[in-house]
This record gives sequence, structure tokens and C-alpha cells, in this order.
Amino acid sequence: MVKPDPEYVQKRIVCSDVERARESLLNPKIIEQKKEERTIDELAKPLIEVSLKEGIETVWDRYEKQQPECKFCAEGLSCSRCAMGPCRIIPEHGRVRGVCGADADLIVARNLLDTIATGAAAHSDHGREIIETLHKTAIGEAQGYTITDGVKLRRIAEEFGFETERLTDEELARDVALALLEEYGTTKNYVQFSRRAPEKTQKIWNATGITPRSVDREIVEAMHRVHMGVGADYANILLHGLRTSLGDGWGGSMMATDISDVLFKTPEINESTVNLGVVKKDHVNIALHGHNPVLSEMVVRA
Repeated sequence: MVKPDPEYVQKRIVCSDVERARESLLNPKIIEQKKEERTIDELAKPLIEVSLKEGIETVWDRYEKQQPECKFCAEGLSCSRCAMGPCRIIPEHGRVRGVCGADADLIVARNLLDTIATGAAAHSDHGREIIETLHKTAIGEAQGYTITDGVKLRRIAEEFGFETERLTDEELARDVALALLEEYGTTKNYVQFSRRAPEKTQKIWNATGITPRSVDREIVEAMHRVHMGVGADYANILLHGLRTSLGDGWGGSMMATDISDVLFKTPEINESTVNLGVVKKDHVNIALHGHNPVLSEMVVRA
């Protein structure tokens, strides 16, 4: 079998982009059709038109190049957790189990739990960074940051049983930050903020065994369970997905929200400028990706 010349392949990739741009220029109907398919935002449509005419690759172009998608991956019936894979479930060909014995239900459940754990880790680590910023602010090691909502800080402190009357905001922030950081690996078998849930809901969590024990514990156990030869019951895997989600929602994410309010002010109704309206012709425009406010808030203040 003759392997294609890498240089030729690269040239064809470049040529295909040029051809796509030329095709768009010559076919106004294609431009109009793609604009309508790609967004309902009238402000974004002119930029999409420019990208199509000039052959600038966007997320939609990369998505189109990935079509048709792999049927096995789209249905969650592909597993590459060990070096003996990837395994695919194809019942009509007699492939009903992977090398390790996992069937379709287990493979789908493990893939879903993996995704849940990844999202929970991302959210919760976001929270950890904001809590660490609160701690550094409290001990004077975070120049420019201040405590803007002392009332909410004291309300959180009361949930942990701290005495709030005799302490300054900074002293209280230090204690609260340390208590919240401990929530990531707490050994008391529940995350503190889960006690905010209605009592009836907490009883359901306890009865089904999905009360989150700590933030990091559920994520680590999720990654343990999805490994080959560990979790073998798809229903149990899915239950732990719920537990991991609760550890994020009532743990890492909730802490991130509350401490963001303490540091950067609890949100209130305001008029603002959004979308492409924020871009100014005569300015250097800095776009920060992500929703962690630790950097973006300071850029705005500056």
C-alpha cells in the first residue's frame, strides 16, 4: 500500500480551504444558507459572512469536516479505557461485550460517568481557585482584591458555626476560606452546603446513597469506577454519577458562586453592553475566555 506524500496532503488541505472560500464567493445562496444555519443572532451574521467569503475557518467549518460522525462514539458504544481496546458493540456481528466483558449498558454508563467527573472537576477547581483568592485576600497576599459583601460572608460563616460578631471581615474570611478548602476532602461524610437542600430531598439522597461525601472524593471514585475491572453494574455507575454531580452542584460550584459574591459583589440588575457591542474601534480590545472572575474582574477594575 503506497502512503500519500505528506507535503501533497498538506497542499490539498490548503487548496480545499481556498476552494471552499472561492465557492462561497461565487454562491451567495450558500452564504445566506450557512448564515441562517449557524446562528439566529443578527449581530453575528455579518461576521459569519466575512468568514465564509475570506475562507476563515470557524467552529462550524470544523464541525462540518467531522461529518459523518462515528456512529459508535455518538451512541456511547465505544470504549478505549485499556490498551486492549478500543472495543465497539455491534450486536448484529455478535459483538455484545468488550474484551473485559462490559456490555452496551455498562460502556454507556462508564462513558457518561467519565464525562460527569470531568465537568465536576472543572467546576470545582474553579471554586478552589476563588476560595484560595479569598484566603490570600484575607491575609494580605492578594493586592487589589477586597471583600465586597461582608453580609454574605458572615452568613456563610454562621453555616460553619463560626462566631461572627467579634471578628473583622478579613479574620472571618480567613477562617471561612480554610473551612471551604477542607470541604474538598472532608471526612464528615457530607458537604456542608448540602444541608441547604430541603429536608425531604436530603432524606432521598441518604436513602439512595448519593449524599456527596466531599468534592474531590466523588470525582476520584468516579475515575476509579470507570476503569476496567472495577465498576460492573451500570445502575450503580449511574448512581455515582448523581453523587458526583451533587458534590459539584452543592459543593464546588456553589462555593465558587458564593465566594465570587463575597469578593466581587453579589449580582444586581444593571444595564450593560453585550456581544459585539463591547468592541471599540479606537481601543485595544482584550478578550478573556472563561467565566472565572479572578482575572477578568481585575482587568475591568484597572
